[in-house]
Amino acid sequence: MGEISSARDRPAVPPEAEAGWDDEWEGIERTEEFKTLVRARWRFVLPATVFFLVYYFLLPILNGTQTAFMRQEVIGHINVAYLFALSEFVMAWLLAWLYIRQANNVFDGLVARVMERARQIKGGRS
Repeated sequence: MGEISSARDRPAVPPEAEAGWDDEWEGIERTEEFKTLVRARWRFVLPATVFFLVYYFLLPILNGTQTAFMRQEVIGHINVAYLFALSEFVMAWLLAWLYIRQANNVFDGLVARVMERARQIKGGRS
């Protein structure tokens, strides 16, 4: 009843067995490696989020305030507003790609350093 089921019919591993007990991980968030990881992540996520929100809300703001410009036809009957709306999909995919690239090139290396530091701390307690 208390067993965790696995989607691929493998024996389920309880989270505490996989990650270790809480006291084994306590203090990791105070290490310089972990703080570096968090800072690096915030340096990417915060500006990307601000950019996304500004870009996203610019469409309704421009539609409400610059209607003549947004109704201007660019290609046939396709106007600036439609192109701007479609560009939001491109922008979202671009931001996702940039995040994945940053994660692979920067965050993964920092995570490896955090995990190594965690092993050192865990080894020191045994």
